[in-house]
Amino acid sequence: MEAPRSHEVTGLLRAWSAGDEEALRKLTPLVYRELHRAARHYMAGERPSHTLQATGLINEVYLRLIDVGRMDWQNRAHFFAVCAQLMRRILTDFARSRRYQKRGGGVAHMPLDEALVVGSQPDRELVELDDALKRLMLVDERKSRVVELRFFGGLDVKETAEVLKVSPETVMRDWKLAKVWLVRELSGGERRGA
Repeated sequence: MEAPRSHEVTGLLRAWSAGDEEALRKLTPLVYRELHRAARHYMAGERPSHTLQATGLINEVYLRLIDVGRMDWQNRAHFFAVCAQLMRRILTDFARSRRYQKRGGGVAHMPLDEALVVGSQPDRELVELDDALKRLMLVDERKSRVVELRFFGGLDVKETAEVLKVSPETVMRDWKLAKVWLVRELSGGERRGA
């Protein structure tokens, strides 16, 4: 049952926030499957020979969560939003490091849709999307967060609304407008409108 499980996860997150290390041990198996699903989603957009795999991505997220120390977890959706942000950073950092290690120019354009579209240069596409999201954040931070939570975090409209403390209708409006803005940016359209 989804509601008790979500309630249980939230309770364990709050206990972990309060310093209960046993809560973290109990929490891990409850969130692992969903984290693994999100990691597989991310990795599906990467090249087949990528050295990082879904399990490795989850382990990296786990290590970064531990390094953060105490965090005031609001609820399950907040936890998965933070994990989504960490996954995005890990993969983007990895892609940037590969990009800087190689010679060559041009970043391939990446279409934005409900799922990451696999192209011939996924590392570059991820970097381009990350750069575009950073530009969007300068224009409208909430729309950027909506994309991050929905596209990278796999959160649904209701969960995204809960994390951002806005209505589901606002999330849908922001999602649609952000996609239009990002598609324009990624297709080489006018950047940083004047």
